[in-house]
Amino acid sequence: MLYRPPMVPHERFVADPPALPVPHPDAPGPSTVTRADVVGTTGQGIELKAATAAGESLSVSVTASAPGVVRVRLSARPDAVNRAARATTMVHPDPDATADVTVDGDHVVVASGPLRAHISLDPWHLRFTDDSGRLLTEQDRGHVDISGRCRTLPFGRSTVDGTTAYHDSLALAADERLGGLGERFTPFDLRGRRVRMWNFDAFGAESDRAYKNVPLYVSSRGYGLLVDTGSPAEFDMGQSTHSCVQLLVPDDVLDYHVIAGPGPREILDRLNTLTCRPALPPKWALGAWISSGFIHDTQQRVMERARTIRARGIPCDVLHLDCYWQAEGHWSDLDWDRDAFPDPERMLADLAEMGFRVCLWINPYISHRSPHFARAAERGYFLRRASGDVYVADAWHGSHPPVGIVDFTNPEAADWYASRLRPLLQQGVAVFKTDFGEGVPADAVAANGMSGTDLHNVYTLLFNDVVAETTRRVRGYDLVWARSSYLGGQRHSAQWSGDSQCTFPAMAATLRAGLSHGLSGVPFWSHDAGGFNGTPDTALYARWSQFGAFSPLVRFHGTTTREPWRFAPEAEAAAADALRLRYRLMPYLYSAAALSARTGIPMMRALCVDYPDDPLSWQAELEYLLGPDLLVAPVCGPEGVRDVYLPPGRWVDHWTGRLHEGGRSVRLHSPLDRFPLFVRLGALIPVAEPATTIPDGPFSPVTLVSWGGLGRRTVLTDVDGDTVVTAVREGDTLRVTADGPAPITGVNIVPVHGLTPPDQVELHR
Repeated sequence: MLYRPPMVPHERFVADPPALPVPHPDAPGPSTVTRADVVGTTGQGIELKAATAAGESLSVSVTASAPGVVRVRLSARPDAVNRAARATTMVHPDPDATADVTVDGDHVVVASGPLRAHISLDPWHLRFTDDSGRLLTEQDRGHVDISGRCRTLPFGRSTVDGTTAYHDSLALAADERLGGLGERFTPFDLRGRRVRMWNFDAFGAESDRAYKNVPLYVSSRGYGLLVDTGSPAEFDMGQSTHSCVQLLVPDDVLDYHVIAGPGPREILDRLNTLTCRPALPPKWALGAWISSGFIHDTQQRVMERARTIRARGIPCDVLHLDCYWQAEGHWSDLDWDRDAFPDPERMLADLAEMGFRVCLWINPYISHRSPHFARAAERGYFLRRASGDVYVADAWHGSHPPVGIVDFTNPEAADWYASRLRPLLQQGVAVFKTDFGEGVPADAVAANGMSGTDLHNVYTLLFNDVVAETTRRVRGYDLVWARSSYLGGQRHSAQWSGDSQCTFPAMAATLRAGLSHGLSGVPFWSHDAGGFNGTPDTALYARWSQFGAFSPLVRFHGTTTREPWRFAPEAEAAAADALRLRYRLMPYLYSAAALSARTGIPMMRALCVDYPDDPLSWQAELEYLLGPDLLVAPVCGPEGVRDVYLPPGRWVDHWTGRLHEGGRSVRLHSPLDRFPLFVRLGALIPVAEPATTIPDGPFSPVTLVSWGGLGRRTVLTDVDGDTVVTAVREGDTLRVTADGPAPITGVNIVPVHGLTPPDQVELHR
């Protein structure tokens, strides 16, 4: 269970996870695999029959699921599947993947690409190496203390009070670092923590509770481990004992994939082959999103907001309307509040003429007061209790009326929900914010027979799938703005971090969550600039706005207004200036986004993604690379002072042109209108003309900015294709060649202290 401080009242949450049972002191130990016999070998691997210490016979297989990926399965039957498969398939092993299998007495090797699985049959043991023989990880045989009690759970299964869970333990090296497991608000290095796969309405962004769990972790030793389960599995990341990771999976099968590196880039690319490639957002989605806030809104106020944004020259492409586009207490009816919005069609058309798209807030819950509730309940569109009654749940923690939860395992319910969205899209709505999705109670029952426990984590995938598919059919793209997600959720191209507090520590926790989620395979992530709950002061609003403007996606939203002009002039100026710089860098950002969609490399990535062999890069948790060449270190305190670790290489201060050697930290004092921003020496950064909206077509014109006038190759991606740009420095001349459709009209050289810029620049197309 997650830790809950004593003497602190528990918040009300209808969907707390079920507790895993604790064995009685005199209960027998785990049913541990002790030996195995070969049943047969195939072109993909080996099938085994395993004997356990409890006298059971279990099925084991070790196979290739993709090049460089080895899959390990343990179950009672060879054909067992995880319970979530009744709703969705999250992992798609390559049916054409092959493995080289060598059987030499009691020793078996299964080789897939650069990865080797070494099996000892009697006694049983499994270890993984790269193709050079370097140990990546191996099964821990089970720690036994001086009293003879088992302190870890080795490869096998246990049954306690009728609940069966499979388990395994993998050894941790003394200096091994671990990251991933979804959007974690805790320290970036997960070693020493216990993480449970259970999506929470976290009511904040500073605890072990997470809106988005992904059962994948990445190790500094050059491998990743993905568990294919929708269950409330536990990852003990060296907490019970610092020398191993323990996997505890209350499902019908233990099914995990060891993914070869050597670094996070390769691991995430291989993850994509198993799950899916990230969906690339439409270009305009990379612009600023400005919200009404979680406050009453009207058509008149929306239009006033739009006119003010344009009059003040604040870059913005999306206006978000939160809950109150619907009547209060009827969330989520998916009907306009015609008193507050008497003519939404006209409003949407007027906003489109001003260059705005509109996002509407929705969730998968229907208030029991809704005029749609009775009909939907009668037709079986909601989750039910074991008795057959509709499960009316307090999904709002007591602050709003109880709701029915749409049952997306029922195809008719999914079609009905889509039919409620379609007219809104046809009116001109561009995208939906898919809020909530974490509220499936453990004791609910779905139309397909799944329990709430088995459905809980994957429910959000079903919800977002319906909304994304409906949006794609009407609008031509599958964008959503999602709070909850799970394994494979990168197919929904925008996710945000949930309800953070308006404090600097919450901002820092949010930053950590973005890096963790990126290392879990999700590249297009955002957060509520300014914080969600409360009202930020001048310094916090300015600093969080800068962080937002240099995130993969940026939205201003909170319980109170986040409109820049509602804050002190210096805060508005800091926010607007950061957004203007973002829009100027949009060709660079869109190119980075396209690369992320192709490879799974996060746009906003922890330094360890690019520098996996640098131990300090696994510890730098409050800074990141945005794309390949920008290093961003948001100011996470009111003083404006922070230490920034520069990874190996040479880095240029964006504001001063000062050159810094990497591999060390620098202390910076940033005035409110600046934040630590560094550019890789020699980078070629494509920039656009100043603008307040993003064009639908290609950027035109595009200028290349060379930081230092050195040689470099880069790829500029736009909606009309790739342009390969090569810069070669020959004496005092920089020759730049562009091969592709980008309308590059010039090259600017940024002077760098201590370097002599070229006297002449030649641009060849």
